[in-house]
Amino acid sequence: MNRQTFELLILGSSAASPTSERNPSAQLLNIAERFFLIDCGEATQIQLRKFKAKFQSIDHIFISHLHGDHFFGLPGLLSSMHLLGRKQDITVYCPEELKSVLDLINKVSETTLNYTIHWKFTKNDGLNLLFEDEKVEVYSFPLRHRIYCTGFLFKEKPLPRNIDKFKLDKHKVSTADILLLKKGEDVTNSEGELIKNSELTIDPPAPRSYAYCSDTIFNPPIVEYIKEVDVLYHESTFLEDLQARAKKTFHTTAKQAAEIAKMGNVGKLLLGHFSARYGTLEAFLDEAKPVFDKCEICFDGKKVKI
Repeated sequence: MNRQTFELLILGSSAASPTSERNPSAQLLNIAERFFLIDCGEATQIQLRKFKAKFQSIDHIFISHLHGDHFFGLPGLLSSMHLLGRKQDITVYCPEELKSVLDLINKVSETTLNYTIHWKFTKNDGLNLLFEDEKVEVYSFPLRHRIYCTGFLFKEKPLPRNIDKFKLDKHKVSTADILLLKKGEDVTNSEGELIKNSELTIDPPAPRSYAYCSDTIFNPPIVEYIKEVDVLYHESTFLEDLQARAKKTFHTTAKQAAEIAKMGNVGKLLLGHFSARYGTLEAFLDEAKPVFDKCEICFDGKKVKI
């Protein structure tokens, strides 16, 4: 059975200030052709074009907090969607104050969008379901930053059981019972015999998950929200020699991010949100890998299949 798409595209991997090689925070996550934009720093729409992502396919935008490097690209992106003739609605999940910012921009520019924005405001009091359909669940969870900030957890829903068609014939089970079998139920064959589901089906692949930890101080309590995810993105703004500055500015070092990944027993750690003071990034891996070996550096344009 071919698995549905679960792929992450890094659009921006820099911290507050962009560099010539790194743009501010933004990521595009594709789960079963649902396109989720996670944060929207300056120049996000340019990055979407550069990496050939179809930004009109984005129907859900998640903003972690209201520092500019995480949302300054949003007014321009929404405006371009309008200018290019977008008609379908879009939903923005964010701190409540962001709506007032966008409303003011549209008011002073006398802009009326061709499409409707639905606003869903995040909460900071535990794990909260933001979006759900038959394929995906998306949650927010609290982070500890200088201002209100949330992380996001994306979970693939369990896939239906795989049918062994050879065994259907062998046990004289009708194809009309396939839907019941996919749900995990036992069925009765043409001779009135009860056939166990396990005799006719194969376990589907395990559901996958991705957690996004935007700006936050080293904060072990978040482990309960990200535990055993397949891939964890965790900010790593500084190296260990600037741990005091990380603490003062409510950020994390690469080593501390690795400690969170280890405590959470995650499958893979992605390091990002690097301070512009760093030209090369090898030292981030040098500090993180001794703590948690399964980690990688984010760079603009990086694709991660989950």
